[in-house]
Amino acid sequence: MSQFEKIKIILSGGGTGGHVFPAIAIASEIKQLYPKSEILFVGAKGKMEMEKVPSAGFEIKGLWISGFQRRLTWSNLLFPFKLVSSLISAYLILRKFKPNLVVGTGGYASGPLLEIAVRMKIPIVIQEQNSFPGITNRILAPKASLICVAFPGLEKYFPASKVRVTGNPVRKDLLNVKAIRQQAFDYFNLDWQKPVLLVIGGSLGARTINEAIWENLGFILSNGYQIIWQTGKAYYETVEYSVKEWAERGVVVVPFIARMDYAYSAADLVISRAGAISLSELAVLEKPSVLIPSPNVTDDHQTKNALAFQEIKGAVLLKDEDTKAAFQSTLLPLLKNKELRDEMTQNLSKIAKPNAAQDIVKEILKLL
Repeated sequence: MSQFEKIKIILSGGGTGGHVFPAIAIASEIKQLYPKSEILFVGAKGKMEMEKVPSAGFEIKGLWISGFQRRLTWSNLLFPFKLVSSLISAYLILRKFKPNLVVGTGGYASGPLLEIAVRMKIPIVIQEQNSFPGITNRILAPKASLICVAFPGLEKYFPASKVRVTGNPVRKDLLNVKAIRQQAFDYFNLDWQKPVLLVIGGSLGARTINEAIWENLGFILSNGYQIIWQTGKAYYETVEYSVKEWAERGVVVVPFIARMDYAYSAADLVISRAGAISLSELAVLEKPSVLIPSPNVTDDHQTKNALAFQEIKGAVLLKDEDTKAAFQSTLLPLLKNKELRDEMTQNLSKIAKPNAAQDIVKEILKLL
């Protein structure tokens, strides 16, 4: 029997899908290799991980913790009490579960849990998704045994000897999209002889992106493209009502894309925010893109992510505030020039990490 057959690991990550889904991917890889292993998640009460993790088949415990607001709010008065509560709860969870190792993928609960694990002399692993790490991971990095990163060059923020460039785990259902292209066009009822622009602004939607697409529908269609447009739930009814007349010309509008494998398979070009997991998917699937980073994220990390892709000529960065004025001039060369898109595809293939989850688990096992 392998020495890892009954390994016990706690994973903590949440608040956003960018933290939750990598943690689930790592846990699933461990479970696939060692079915008798014991996996426990620790998240923040009331956050999305409390729903997503059980749906993936894993147990989760919740801490009473939230972020400290940078502006003056009443909720900040509760922060010291939440922090003390979460540190005590983390200690009790660790003492009872007795993990061999703790993995943090970011989020509110990750900090207290990893800090207590260090104090209990339990090895900790950090998985950093972004090209610019969050403050929690920067603080914990000197205490970590291993740091798995998605982008090269993070040695300037972390101890270089601990850094491994593994990439971000992506969903396994996205790794076979080239084989389902015909089914994808059938699924969206599109003409397979015409190119497709995929627009994704996140599950909640992105106002800037939605307004840009709405104002430039005629421009995009006149260049021979069809559109798969994920508006987000908040914007769907307004957009759907406004674009009904365009449906016969190849405009598919949905609040949320359930089959992202089909959407990516059909897409020749993508317009997206610049979250780390979205970029990892675009790299693995080798999809050229226009990236419009959200201006409403901590440390402006989406812009830093997009710059990393622009530097290797795998994407074009369009700032949120410039979108209205520069949308057509930015998009037109990509719509018209297949050679340019092919060059971007080649550049993305050089940085893609399709086996990120397996590589992270290999590094964890080496550490143990």
